[in-house]
Amino acid sequence: MPDLAIAGGSAVRTKPFAHWPQYDERERRGVLEVLESRNWGGYPFPNKQAALFSERFAGHQDAKHALCAVNGTLTIEIALKAAGIKPGDEVIIPAYTFEATAVPVLRLGGVPIFVDVLPDTYCVDPEAATAAVTRRTRAIIPVHLAMNMADMDAIKDLAAKHDLKIIEDCAHAHGAKWRGRGAGSIGDAGSFSMQSSKLMSAGEGGVVTTNDDEMFELCQSYINCGRASQTDVYGHRIVGFNYRITEFQAAILLVQLERLAAQTELRSARAARLAEGLSRIPGLSLLERDERQTTQAIYQFVFKYNAEAFGGAPRDRFVAALEAEGIPSDGLFYEPVYRSPLFRVDPRDYPMLPITSGGGLPWQDARCPVAEQAAYRESVWLPHQLLLGDERDVDQIVEAIDKIRCNVGELLRADHKLIKIKGMNRAERPRFDA
Repeated sequence: MPDLAIAGGSAVRTKPFAHWPQYDERERRGVLEVLESRNWGGYPFPNKQAALFSERFAGHQDAKHALCAVNGTLTIEIALKAAGIKPGDEVIIPAYTFEATAVPVLRLGGVPIFVDVLPDTYCVDPEAATAAVTRRTRAIIPVHLAMNMADMDAIKDLAAKHDLKIIEDCAHAHGAKWRGRGAGSIGDAGSFSMQSSKLMSAGEGGVVTTNDDEMFELCQSYINCGRASQTDVYGHRIVGFNYRITEFQAAILLVQLERLAAQTELRSARAARLAEGLSRIPGLSLLERDERQTTQAIYQFVFKYNAEAFGGAPRDRFVAALEAEGIPSDGLFYEPVYRSPLFRVDPRDYPMLPITSGGGLPWQDARCPVAEQAAYRESVWLPHQLLLGDERDVDQIVEAIDKIRCNVGELLRADHKLIKIKGMNRAERPRFDA
């Protein structure tokens, strides 16, 4: 077996995988048409391109309504605000997610309550969520993570029992379906991100979906400076903001949506081949797919790494070796939000946060062992564009991993700067904003 690339050998793969984001003449033509129209902005709201995209995206996700906004973080905030979240309200959030799931709760004066995730899917553990409900709990944000959807049957039962609002974080779930229903159409609202790395991208952007007419009207007002321009049935008069997207972004998203179904199907086929190959390698295990998830959207292909089977080499060393073999990958993609350097909270900035008897933040003593195991020792993340090529691309991923397994001695001795980079916390090292 050849030497590992991280130890000076030749890499398994030397050519790049499929580029992302992808575009063709259709995006170019759409942007040029907007340019020449001189109608570039989000006003009159939602404007021509954004209105058309919202209608088509809502249909694609089986939602009654959709509205575009500037990014997926703000669409979570908009949905929470339309759901009536107020200062002091508690919102249950899985610990293993991007910080943007929790930050909007803080911005509204609410209290994020972090709970653990399931070891088989890395999505929110319904039992942990149930145990976290108090008289102050008002909502739950199930995160559809990487390639799995949260157990929406259990989440809906929990919400019905305790009168909670459900805001689905669908930043990874464009095209995903649960029992044949699109992500973002199952809870009270859904939030999608269109940031550069996502399954659909306009560079930035977000979409909020809902089946609730009154929530739809409130979301219009929060996005469009207090004005419900599409409907004004409920007569709300509120302070809104300008969170509109541009016509350039909407034109791009219209084309991105056209190719989403075919890309979803291709990723699924390549993921099945990759899963079959990885299943033959000792020390690796796959996440489970719930059969109720009838369509899988794969933002990242995630598998579990067992250090003991690789001579005790830590996960980050394995990921560094995989990178050196020409396979883009990540280990510390997310970490429990309560431990993240990107979630440093000064209580003086959030006076509505309850402080513990010892003077700490509400989550100061949070411990979510499954999330911590996934973040720091176990999970390996492969970006979705690796699944947009041919079968040989997938086979080379398996080949590179098997090469590392067969050269464990070199892996243990390797001591390169790349290992240090992959082991840095997420505030220190360069990466896509997730």
